[in-house]
Amino acid sequence: MLAITRPELAAPPAPLDFTTRAAGLSEAERRFKRVAGAITERIGELLSAPVLVIDHRGGVAASSEAHLAGIPIDISAEGQEVYQRLPFHIEGQAGEVIVGQPQNGEVISPRLAEALLELVINQTVLLERRPNQTELKNRFMHDLLRGHLDDEDTILRQAQMLGLDFGPPRAVILIDAKDYICGSAHPNRPVSAAQVQRRAQFIIGSVVGFFHLPNDTICAYLGDGEVAVLKASNTQNLVTWADDDTSLDEENGSWANLSALRRAAHGLLTRLRSDTSSSISMGIGRYHPGVCGLARSYQDARAALSLGRRFHGLNGVHCLDQLGIPAFVGVADERTKIELARYLLSPLDHEPELLETLDVFFGEDCSPSSTANHLSIHRNTLSYRLDKIASLTGLDPRHFDQAVQIRLALLMRFFVTDAA
Repeated sequence: MLAITRPELAAPPAPLDFTTRAAGLSEAERRFKRVAGAITERIGELLSAPVLVIDHRGGVAASSEAHLAGIPIDISAEGQEVYQRLPFHIEGQAGEVIVGQPQNGEVISPRLAEALLELVINQTVLLERRPNQTELKNRFMHDLLRGHLDDEDTILRQAQMLGLDFGPPRAVILIDAKDYICGSAHPNRPVSAAQVQRRAQFIIGSVVGFFHLPNDTICAYLGDGEVAVLKASNTQNLVTWADDDTSLDEENGSWANLSALRRAAHGLLTRLRSDTSSSISMGIGRYHPGVCGLARSYQDARAALSLGRRFHGLNGVHCLDQLGIPAFVGVADERTKIELARYLLSPLDHEPELLETLDVFFGEDCSPSSTANHLSIHRNTLSYRLDKIASLTGLDPRHFDQAVQIRLALLMRFFVTDAA
């Protein structure tokens, strides 16, 4: 055994229950214990000597003698003298490495042993502080989607280093799994940082399995229970979710293939709710060209998710083009609202007669008889035109909420055209 005579390393007056404390350790304490374990293993192997790491409470954080690890202990009265001792710190956690006499009979210079000890400690601490691949990817994706990165060459270079394939066009599916990942549904049962990471990785694993992806590199945990999926949104990658009534289209700009993307997200939502037995909500962003366009797709998805949860509740898939009036009222970005207005009215771009009918219909307070008289057409002709508008746009001007959407879109389109 080791002989430790410094009074500050004596056993604390009240014994510590390391077993019950383990579940409540902070991330810094867990990291300290990982470093302590690596240090004792490496130094014990190099010097063939017993090694302890004592934490700031005087407890054995790690030991080459397994029966000593994890308990507070006073070993100052034992017979073997200390061979080396060296303090170290990591993220505010202090400890001391205690090395007993080598057991293989080799004689090593104390100065050489001290230098070796410092080298092992510094390397171990440095490796622990270095972010792993997942942390680097999550940080990169967070900065990219939040618009903190705007140089395309730099983005592509970092993406290649992290194994991210930005070749196909991609749109963002933003998953709100806070109830599951952070335990929001059960505030009286706190979730540790390690549990959060495991649950986030479980969600990512489910996404990868659902889409049959080769790896999880296009998914990232952004924090606060949110997982971002960069879903390939071209025809080749969405054909599975197209139906007979949905033609896949890569020519319709940022609104291309949204129906198939929504159908894919609904399937994923069912899968995740089954896997987690928790509330899950999703927001879908449009495709925007270029890698910097991913930030705009994320903003679309975030706005759709926030508004969708507020006005339509949890456990839904939300997209700007199906939010209705809240999209025009709640989206802050003026450009997005203008693009939404153009998209909703795009089926009428080559239908001047129908656009005129709408202008008169709203000008006459949506009165069919007044509108028909003003246009000098029969009521049946007006009804036919309104039916055609509903068929082309999916919005019926005879229904209040849908009429408001059309009216707002017409006004926004008018003001933009007028300003131009």
